Amino acid sequence: MIFRQLFDNISGTYSYLLASRRGGEALIFDPVLEKVDRYLALVKELDLKLVKAVDTHLHADHITGLGALRDKTQCITVMGEQTKADVVSMRLGDGDKLTIEGVSLDVIYTPGHTDDSYSFVMPDRVFTGDTLLIRGTGRTDFQNGDARQQYESIFRRLLTLPDATLVYPAHDYKGDTVSTIGEEKAFNPRLQVTSVEEYVELMANLKLGNPKMMDVAVPANMKVGLVQEEIARRGWALTALQAMGLVGQPDVALIDLRERIEREKHGTIPGSLNVPYPTLQESIRSGGMLHELAKATSKRILFYCAFGERSAMAVQAAQDAGLSSAIHIQGGIDAWKRAEGPLAQ
Repeated sequence: MIFRQLFDNISGTYSYLLASRRGGEALIFDPVLEKVDRYLALVKELDLKLVKAVDTHLHADHITGLGALRDKTQCITVMGEQTKADVVSMRLGDGDKLTIEGVSLDVIYTPGHTDDSYSFVMPDRVFTGDTLLIRGTGRTDFQNGDARQQYESIFRRLLTLPDATLVYPAHDYKGDTVSTIGEEKAFNPRLQVTSVEEYVELMANLKLGNPKMMDVAVPANMKVGLVQEEIARRGWALTALQAMGLVGQPDVALIDLRERIEREKHGTIPGSLNVPYPTLQESIRSGGMLHELAKATSKRILFYCAFGERSAMAVQAAQDAGLSSAIHIQGGIDAWKRAEGPLAQ
């Protein structure tokens, strides 16, 4: 496995790049906007394809690199389903899997630092965001933080992992790079409490100042969505209500860009074909399934995804590939459900 830990010394943020092999798919955790060029250089050096950029929670101390990475690589942006961010391509929930080629992580909802905090677990390591830090824990006094919830997240979930599990947090301010669950149990001063009440009292008396960039970072990180209005302005978008009139038409091919786990969890629009977004380029080039479907049968290609971000990027890519009939459902299946469109399991 390829694994790189990268550091932003201004915000004390760790970002993590993962891939199963050179030349394969990669994902990155908690990217920082100012470091995007460095990430992309490393991705190129390692001959990787960045397919997912993940934030463990809505950050208050730096501006996320999710939007910039999406714009430069057309990767999928990922956050938890409780996020306040306007649009991310994929929202995960507790018990889901975060996957790329050759890599699979268990998704654990670990609120407390914020109400959208998640941790991601592999057999030998866990990415804890700001929930569990090295010899510390994330503050709980803003962004709907809750010390009681954090206690449950840490003691009932993270600390039940094997003691040898490596702990990789999203931040460190002392120069530590990695710990283990066993070390944190033994040496983390905030975990040497005997009850949830004691932990709540401890966290209530930290008396920390606000992060320096909080007033800038939080609003910016809530506005990372791709502007779908531009795609609509070009005439390449339909509302969910408009799309309902096309479902079942013989000259329309409805293409679901989501992954299997999303389809199983949230349902599908009846009659749709599944072309997962990471395989799109192969499918729209000459000889690919969607290219032949559009060119040989003159079918209109109607893309949809979870919230419209992947499908908006897919429309642009398809148009660039000469598939002039390509359009998408603005707002994705989220908008479809709100319009009470039919769903199949």
